[in-house]
Amino acid sequence: MKKAVIALSIQAALFTSFTTFAAEDVVEKKDDSKLEKITVTALKRTQSIQDVPLSIATLSGEKFENILAGGDDILALATRVPGLYAESSNGRAAPRFYMRGLGNTDFDLAASQPVSIIMDEVVMENVVLKSFPLFDMDQVEIIRGPQGSLFGRNTTAGVIKFTSRKPTDDFEAYVKAGAGTYGLINLEGAVGGGLTDELSARLSVLSQSKDDWIDNGYTGEDNALGGHEDQAYRLQLAYKPTNELDMLFNIHSRSLEGTSSVFRAMVINQGSSELNNNYDRDTVWYDEGVNASGDNNPQSFDSDGWSLTANYDFGDFTLTSITANESAKGYSLGDIDGGAGAVYLPETFPNNETSGFISFNSNTQDAADIDQFTQEIRLSSNGDNNYSWQTGVFYFDSELEVATSPFFIPTSTVNQTNTTWAVFGQGTYDVSDMTTVVAGLRYTEDEKGLTGYSSGFDADVTPIDLSDNQVSWELMANHKLDSDMSLYARVSNGFRAQSIQGRDVAFFGTPSVAESETIMSYEAGFKSDLFNNTVRLNGAVFHYTINDIQLTAVGGNGNSIGLTNAGKGVGTGFELDSEIRITEDFLVTAGFSYNKTELQDEDLLIGTCGSGQCTPTDRTVERVTADGPVYDAYVDGNPFPNAPETIFTLTGRYSLPIGDSGEMFVYSDYAYQGETSLFIYQTEEYVTDGQFELGLRIGYVNFDMDYEVALFGRNITDEDNLKAGIDFNNNTGVVNEPAIWGVEFKKSFF
Repeated sequence: MKKAVIALSIQAALFTSFTTFAAEDVVEKKDDSKLEKITVTALKRTQSIQDVPLSIATLSGEKFENILAGGDDILALATRVPGLYAESSNGRAAPRFYMRGLGNTDFDLAASQPVSIIMDEVVMENVVLKSFPLFDMDQVEIIRGPQGSLFGRNTTAGVIKFTSRKPTDDFEAYVKAGAGTYGLINLEGAVGGGLTDELSARLSVLSQSKDDWIDNGYTGEDNALGGHEDQAYRLQLAYKPTNELDMLFNIHSRSLEGTSSVFRAMVINQGSSELNNNYDRDTVWYDEGVNASGDNNPQSFDSDGWSLTANYDFGDFTLTSITANESAKGYSLGDIDGGAGAVYLPETFPNNETSGFISFNSNTQDAADIDQFTQEIRLSSNGDNNYSWQTGVFYFDSELEVATSPFFIPTSTVNQTNTTWAVFGQGTYDVSDMTTVVAGLRYTEDEKGLTGYSSGFDADVTPIDLSDNQVSWELMANHKLDSDMSLYARVSNGFRAQSIQGRDVAFFGTPSVAESETIMSYEAGFKSDLFNNTVRLNGAVFHYTINDIQLTAVGGNGNSIGLTNAGKGVGTGFELDSEIRITEDFLVTAGFSYNKTELQDEDLLIGTCGSGQCTPTDRTVERVTADGPVYDAYVDGNPFPNAPETIFTLTGRYSLPIGDSGEMFVYSDYAYQGETSLFIYQTEEYVTDGQFELGLRIGYVNFDMDYEVALFGRNITDEDNLKAGIDFNNNTGVVNEPAIWGVEFKKSFF
């Protein structure tokens, strides 16, 4: 907490000194004294964010681009918005998102998630598809709470909606080049415009790389891992042959090579949550390149996709069709124990820390081959009547093959299929000029299947077939007190479809199954534009109950994964989002969220650390196995795993006009994460609190020549934050990225 206060002081000092320096020399510019209007498509219509009865936050422009300036991927969104968290134990390829405390800790590549990722109107269901790089983005919408009416199953926590910049009739282009420490090179650009009177296009590209920078102390190899190369493109063609018909074709591709998550052995002492003397950010001690077929946690994935969106205006209503196909293929390898086997006992570990020992080697490679097809057809009303509606059908079909190689036995393979179809509708009625009511309903049928072969049992897996149907709905009301403030209330229902976990097939186990979970959520909030549109303050309170909440028990003495349903999960909290135009040259945003989550199941037992080197704080019972006694914990009353109790965000931008055509600016952002339990069961070791990161950007913008040059820094106080852990072999940790500094140049053309 002391470091957090220091970081806030640094940020305040930067702004204060800059405003003091500039106070006597401010040149009048164009009218930037008011906040910009924000439009969103959370209800699949373009509306002002202030008119939508939902808790929504947005990221765009400089605020969004600066988050990714240091070469980070989609995980960088974690804690940058109140109520939103993300983490991964599969590197850049498989992010896991949490909203309002609700997510899924399952690291299997087939795992479902309760936060849905929508990219250019297409759902990215598999975790690998969710990791497509973010570049040339127009806006990100973080839509909190269940969205089962319009977006369907697996949105019990919320939706993150990414919208890329679209082709225009006029010529537009930009190039952006960044370079930084650790050999960071970040190249991005786009070009687009009208090709004919009816056809326009936009091509966007990204090439990003960072050098390996972590040494392998066991093999003596310098700069052995930690880097990546990530390349992607997106080509969009917009075709409008008549006033009634418009079509958009989107084709995109990505190629990733790099390092998976970096597991660090014995970096936490038993009884403490602090990183110990074994932790060295620049060095790991891996033997998996010697005793297995991998080399320093490599990762490689390629993905491709296309979509075709067509709209036809019939006058009274518009027909929309969205057809899409996504595929990905690749692998990720990890030295799961994070060290060099039993070679390094406490007395011989490099830094002589007595935190425990690595009892056996554990190296695993998971490979995935993914194919997904989606089709949505939607009818929506046109016009300005006091009643509007939309209705449609949705179809989803996916195939996934996961091959798991533990290296002590041959590869085991499971194949999972998932077919879903749904019909939905939503209506909006203006009761008066001040009051609007929205109601939505969706019926979904979902089928899943699993087949495969287990090398451990040298036999085919007994096939599993699951099916379920659910009705989800929502009811919302928005009332304007006046032109500047409105109140809203929302009741919503949703579900996460049944799940199959097949990864244990590779470890002499059998697949596990979790039944569908359902959520009932209540939310009330306000939205306001105050003081002549110089202050925007939006807030919401919520309470939700999840019946049969799906949990993934990870760990135990075999690092197994087992799906289970707890009786109930409950969450209560609030979010505040604010934006303040202090002067024409000084803009501040701030946000805060509080999430209180609780598992409610008096009989549920979850296996604790198989290593015996962590300290469960829950009530435990002993269970005798072939490998000896293990301890299971009663988790009733525990918070959800990876659910930060609080998140606080703060950004500020101050500009100093330079002549009539340019400005100097300083921009800083701060993200704070409150108490977070990393596992379902609670331990003294794997609970974090007070973690934060601070970013900085100082630069010059020339408006006449449309260019910007800036110095940037990410995690500028070089915080060492524990982001994940593994408990089955020793006290292994995964930490955040180090401080990175760089320069960036951007030039736009019109």
